[in-house]
Amino acid sequence: MRNYGVWVGIFILLFSIFMVNSSLKYEYYGQYGPGPGFFPLWLSGLLGVFSILFILDSLRKNNRITFSDVFPKGKILLSVLKVVFSILLFILISPFLGYIISSILIMLILLIPDFKWITSISTAVSVTIVLFVVFNIILDIPLPANIWGW
Repeated sequence: MRNYGVWVGIFILLFSIFMVNSSLKYEYYGQYGPGPGFFPLWLSGLLGVFSILFILDSLRKNNRITFSDVFPKGKILLSVLKVVFSILLFILISPFLGYIISSILIMLILLIPDFKWITSISTAVSVTIVLFVVFNIILDIPLPANIWGW
């Protein structure tokens, strides 16, 4: 576990192998041109080639990147934990409070410590409304609703 770059490269290589295998289940070439498996196959294949090059480059270099070098510390770690906590909280409360209230609440948790309260509230409300209109009204994708239907 000394050279973090090698382990990241191996993880990405395994992911690309999985994606190549998954893309082979789709038609490569359709009636009118490239099929649904064309781009995933080429992109995951390129990802695999680049991950092998990254592994070789990480093995060749003398400067080793350790896990402790890339793991966040201090305020950055708290910011990462705040985002993870917010995502988990949104998953837990959105079935009960609905999308609109949940997303405004989560964005306020994320924005209020760093911005003025009026900026945080206006951003949270406007982004929530725009996303609601795009997904629920334009794209007709159902979002979680509360007991009042919104």
